[in-house]
Amino acid sequence: MRLEALNSGHKLPTKALLAFIRTVSRQRVPDVVKTLLYRQDFLPMNDAFQTAMRGPSAWTIADRELMAAYISKVNDCEF
Repeated sequence: MRLEALNSGHKLPTKALLAFIRTVSRQRVPDVVKTLLYRQDFLPMNDAFQTAMRGPSAWTIADRELMAAYISKVNDCEF
């Protein structure tokens, strides 16, 4: 399931920022970035996400990404 609000529900300043990111990176903006910008109340969780996924760990970043993908699949979550 994909929330259409992530594609069209942003306010004008956020739309401009997303367009800038797309233009500069020449990549599609990741859905997690769109979600954080759409749901401003999720922004404080970003530090926790970054620590869990990119901080010091016995697991490699690839291992953590694979585990996150597996858990998302088990939970029928697109992320």
